[in-house]
Amino acid sequence: MGGYEDIFRASTDDPEAFWLRAAQAIDWHVAPTRALDGSRPPFYRWFPDGELNVCHNALDRHVDAGRGEQAALIYDSPVSGTQRTYTYAELRDEVARFAGVLADLGVGRGDRVVIYLPMVPEAAVAMLACARIGAVHSVVFGGFAPKELAVRIDDATPSVIVSASCGIEGKRVIEYKPLLDKAIELATHKPSRTVILQRPQATAAMGENDVDWAEAMASATPADCVPVRATDPLYILYTSGTTGKPKGVVRDGGGYAVALRWTMPNVYDVDTGETIFTASDVGWVVGHSDIVYAPPLAGATTVLYEGKPVGTPDAGQFWRVAAEHRVKSMFTAPTAFRAIKKEDPKGELLAQYDLSHLQYLFLAGERLDPETHRWASDLLGIPVIDHWWQTETGWPIVANPAGIELLEIKPGSPTKPLPGWDVQVLDESGRPVEAGTDGAIVVKLPMPPGSLPTLWNDDERFVDSYMSEFDGYYLTGDGGRLDEDGYVFVMGRTDDVINVAGHRLSTGGMEEVLSSHPDVAECAVIGVADPMKGQVPRGFVVLKAGVDRDEEQLRSELVQLVRDQVGAVASLKDVAVVSALPKTRSGKILRKTMRGIADGVDEPVPSTIDDAAVLDMLRPVLRRE
Repeated sequence: MGGYEDIFRASTDDPEAFWLRAAQAIDWHVAPTRALDGSRPPFYRWFPDGELNVCHNALDRHVDAGRGEQAALIYDSPVSGTQRTYTYAELRDEVARFAGVLADLGVGRGDRVVIYLPMVPEAAVAMLACARIGAVHSVVFGGFAPKELAVRIDDATPSVIVSASCGIEGKRVIEYKPLLDKAIELATHKPSRTVILQRPQATAAMGENDVDWAEAMASATPADCVPVRATDPLYILYTSGTTGKPKGVVRDGGGYAVALRWTMPNVYDVDTGETIFTASDVGWVVGHSDIVYAPPLAGATTVLYEGKPVGTPDAGQFWRVAAEHRVKSMFTAPTAFRAIKKEDPKGELLAQYDLSHLQYLFLAGERLDPETHRWASDLLGIPVIDHWWQTETGWPIVANPAGIELLEIKPGSPTKPLPGWDVQVLDESGRPVEAGTDGAIVVKLPMPPGSLPTLWNDDERFVDSYMSEFDGYYLTGDGGRLDEDGYVFVMGRTDDVINVAGHRLSTGGMEEVLSSHPDVAECAVIGVADPMKGQVPRGFVVLKAGVDRDEEQLRSELVQLVRDQVGAVASLKDVAVVSALPKTRSGKILRKTMRGIADGVDEPVPSTIDDAAVLDMLRPVLRRE
């Protein structure tokens, strides 16, 4: 197959030939004769004349090949005290039955289904069932509040919503049904039916439009796979980081299946019969790709874990899962390892488990700091591999391709661009910068299969958001640099998105909530470095003239307001009441300067600031001096 450099060069010299070869690993109802339709840039489409079914490729073909008794999905839930293994045959049958449930409710090809479920096997079943009948799923993270769910319902206009009676967060049981009912009440679009999975930890009261999951499954007729065009949407996944109308990333089935089938053996070194444990949530892109779709596309075993890295009962849960299920590759966020390190700094719990099968630890979702990398490397004695990707890309942009060739690991870098990704760093005028110089990280078009072809019902916003800054390039929104060896260093977001424990969240969205409080005149939210979560939001509010409030009570109200309207996942716990915010003469709040002060960076006060004294006043507040 060749080494990394040969394979990368093949992908850039002749991408058509490279990806048509990769497509041969997929079963096609109608095999594509060409890889790329570039007739309408920047709206590139992959495998335009191909037809397939992604669910067939993930499940049925393995059963047909005689591997129906192999483990497909392992459900491990320490918070509920439950474990269950689904073979490929069992998972196929379960998915086919739920596809029949959806079909009986009138869901057909192209119809949308919103999935609002905790980390339970039924989440994967519902996603694959949609793929089976050609429906388009949109998974919403269970931690989102009713308002966030409502705007996604209005944008996706689902005919059916699939949810559960509750989720479990640590020791707390969170009832989902009241949140869902409130979201439907807030939404303009009303789904025709909702399917509710009743969990024993909390039973939901059912309404006239509610369908009980277990009862519907008991009488369902299994549905067959429906072939669809490779360019048809498989799912919509909404990004955080926007206010107002949400930004729905579209993923087409053909390109996504080809790309994910390629990544499992080449990036993660996981192939047929081997096990990968991805500790993420199905509400995020990592959960979509590396829990639900990529492992079964490669005939591997995937672990779906419900719980936290620490607690229930201790900080050794990841080691237990890896040992019990003979995991080869583990994938989580740096935040998880910072939490484990805090609880068990010497790694003493590791000694209880046999991790001889664990060969790699992959980390992504936020910047991997060198200290966490060193601690994990020393503790495990295996390659600890940082890699970088986005909701929009669907699979890693930059990684160390363990299945091809393990390259030198440089702490602080997710290594080199993967085949298909022409990563460059540009200055403000669009010119490439020298090695070692910071700039905007971009990808030269066309992007490879599996990346977003557009936004849901919003081609104009797709162009404005990603394609208009630099002609011929996709704007990642991250800044960083390339070193002299071609290694990529990603230094952080250039927009209003912060990364809280691997969750991309909008500071602008939080500002919108804070500004809705009747006592708040203006506000700013910035992301600041946090040793545990990577980043956390800090809020600053200026009160309206004449308002005289108890500041502790006001802070409590503001924190609760964000929790109610964005969700606990926002982790906003720190709101300061200040007399003014620093601004440019045009009225723009100097958030970047505030972030720098909060992180201990002393920079000259910008000449555009109206009153430098405001920054001097804020310094003790920003630094908590």
